[in-house]
Amino acid sequence: MKVRTLIVDDEELGRKRIRKLLSLESEFEIVGESRDGPEALGAIEKFAPDLVFLDVQMPELGGFEVLAQIAPEKMPVIIFVTAYDEFALKAFAAQALDYLLKPFDDERFAQALQRARTYLNGNETVKIKERLASLVNGLTSQGNYISRIAVKCAGRVLFLKAGEIDWIEAAGNYVNLHVGKQSYLLRGRMSELEKRFDPEQFFRIHRSTIVNLDRVKELQLLFKGEGIVILKDGQQLSASRSCNQRLQSFLEPGL
Repeated sequence: MKVRTLIVDDEELGRKRIRKLLSLESEFEIVGESRDGPEALGAIEKFAPDLVFLDVQMPELGGFEVLAQIAPEKMPVIIFVTAYDEFALKAFAAQALDYLLKPFDDERFAQALQRARTYLNGNETVKIKERLASLVNGLTSQGNYISRIAVKCAGRVLFLKAGEIDWIEAAGNYVNLHVGKQSYLLRGRMSELEKRFDPEQFFRIHRSTIVNLDRVKELQLLFKGEGIVILKDGQQLSASRSCNQRLQSFLEPGL
């Protein structure tokens, strides 16, 4: 069976180099090439590749931001491609994720492919997925929160800036992103989405509601400690007792 492979690099020479080396490997089939992060997310959604060569530094969305937006169940094998020096690469080497440091030679490329084969054969699937999740969580804890998020709408893939989102609500196995008068469904859980947004901007006011603090006009206190968050467009959202108390402490740290 062919290994469906996607190449993501904002430099044509970089894509050409990987394309040439892959042409020598009969079991690998190139299903697409992407020049930036948004294109990569669309291609991953469309082609469901087994393997992705992912450039770390790209305009709009970098490789780690792309990684953070891929659902765990759809995560392909990732081989990072980067111009970072060896010192910077120790962070991802510790997670046992492979990478190609530009400029890489044929032997190093072959080693990366062999590690991909090991994963695809199922020999280390669980261990590597856990380490990949650890990498994403580690990046998030360092403050590298996503700045854009991809959503499907009417057969298209839209890329919303995080700051454009007014509020988010849980909807079964989905979350509903409210942007002005529009709303977009995204498959996933609130707890996972919450980790991907900057907590200085997005605050969970209820188990089913996250709000963009830049959109908040006022907080009204109700009986028994609950509250109502009123947005600048007039939208009213319920705040649970525990979240309301945390919100007050967050907004008024000196009180």
